[in-house]
Amino acid sequence: MLAALLGIGIGFGLAVQTAINSQLRKFVVSPFLASMISFLIGTIFLLLSIVISGSPLAVPFSIFTSQPIWIWIGGFCGVCALTSNILLFPKLGSVQTTVMPILGMIVMGMLIDHFGWFYASKHTFGWNRIVGVIFVLLGVFLAIVVQEIITKRQQENPTTNENSANKWIWRIVGICAGMLMSIQAAVNGQLGVVLGSPFQAAFVSFFVGSITLIIIVGIKDRNYKNIVEPIKQSAPWWVWLGGIIGGIYVLANVFLVDQIGTGQTVVLALFGQIAGSLIVEQFGLLKSTKNRITAIQIVGLICMLAGVFLIKTF
Repeated sequence: MLAALLGIGIGFGLAVQTAINSQLRKFVVSPFLASMISFLIGTIFLLLSIVISGSPLAVPFSIFTSQPIWIWIGGFCGVCALTSNILLFPKLGSVQTTVMPILGMIVMGMLIDHFGWFYASKHTFGWNRIVGVIFVLLGVFLAIVVQEIITKRQQENPTTNENSANKWIWRIVGICAGMLMSIQAAVNGQLGVVLGSPFQAAFVSFFVGSITLIIIVGIKDRNYKNIVEPIKQSAPWWVWLGGIIGGIYVLANVFLVDQIGTGQTVVLALFGQIAGSLIVEQFGLLKSTKNRITAIQIVGLICMLAGVFLIKTF
């Protein structure tokens, strides 16, 4: 029961994190700098967690020589996924920023399971998964495509087609971000097994992500001066919480995969994520755009959730 609540909680937190980091970006302007701040805060949080838990901080040199190089890319995948979500949120809203990565997570997750990539246990592609994919696609059609058609007819705006095309570009970006999140989960899970500590695995992932973003911001933005803008502009205190939520998500993910398996962990987290995105958008929480959730979107999300259970549980 506690594992189930933890899984749902970290999924809910992921939806909240996206909204928080989107607000942080408004103060620092650069999505890369916003991601860097989030990762640095998460890294510090996980460092303190290691100290409190008594887990070792240093990684044995033998692991660098004996393990494949991909075992260290979890942080890089997290950087790409987090930055994409910050870019997607103002373009698509909370629900679609959650839904599109879920599609990518499911597709890549099935490929990882089917082929046993990243040393994952093999789970062949059976009829239950085919039916699950159909449910997911039906849910996306109801939650996004049908709703978009209804909105287009109501607005009768000549620029709608152009905006629709642009949105689909961002939706594809969201799918790719979801694929990277599945890769991150698989890689970090294996890293946790190798290191024998979920705290250490989560810290390594965030440390790699932080270094990656420091380099990217240095090359892309060429300065870090906007890092103090949230303080200068008296930003709400909660804009700093995104990194902590992200750190808890990765830490709990590594822990739960070892306790209840990848499938159940993903299902619980996705359930929490869908519920969180609905609540954020319905009530306009954390200064996000308030959009009333329609009945057809709720039906679509229920279909998606049913598909996720079929794919990941059976």
